[in-house]
Amino acid sequence: MHLRCNDLIFTYPGSDTCILDRINCAFTRPGFHSVFGPSGVGKSTFAKLIAAPTQYDFQGSLDLSEITTILYSYNLERLPGWSSTGSHLDKVVASEKEDLKKELIEIFEIEPLLKQRFHELSMGQQNRINLIRYLLQDFDLLILDESLANVDEKLRQSIILAVKRIFPTKMFLYISHHLMEVATFCDEVMVFGASAQSKNYSTINGKNCFSEKDIDKKKRDTTMLEIMNAF
Repeated sequence: MHLRCNDLIFTYPGSDTCILDRINCAFTRPGFHSVFGPSGVGKSTFAKLIAAPTQYDFQGSLDLSEITTILYSYNLERLPGWSSTGSHLDKVVASEKEDLKKELIEIFEIEPLLKQRFHELSMGQQNRINLIRYLLQDFDLLILDESLANVDEKLRQSIILAVKRIFPTKMFLYISHHLMEVATFCDEVMVFGASAQSKNYSTINGKNCFSEKDIDKKKRDTTMLEIMNAF
């Protein structure tokens, strides 16, 4: 399983601004990887292109060897409002994944929310419900585009560690503005530089921690500086 880009270039139709300018990257193993950088540098565009490459007219090459099913989840995505969130999950989850659903409900702390309708929930609660919906589907690569935004930091950390434990053979591409979180829990961090005039992309090795006990704050701080310097 790997995701490789070679000189990937993309410009939206009718625009003179190159959004993605010769991206070269390679994620070659399962686990949590990250796309990190300030707003407006093309992270979501990159994610959407990977999720549905046939819908984009891009230059260069994109190799998704052994990655058949790609799902893209994003912040503020909405669910139908005509039934409770629990009823919606029941309808979209296969019977053989019932135990997994129960486990994720407990980890994500959403049991009290299952009788409520989606529009009644806070943004953080909505994002947790929505992410569970994706995790209960079949996928090889799941892109999380700010999918845990507005979720309490401690709970967000518990969720990330649990997902890494439960899905060790899956690949995740995690887009987040939380520098410490990305440096701590992600394997490879692709940094999108902040300069609009000269696009810059670098890959930094994250600490890829699997538990709180793995966290070495000094080494994590060094990684955070490497990521910041890559801007």
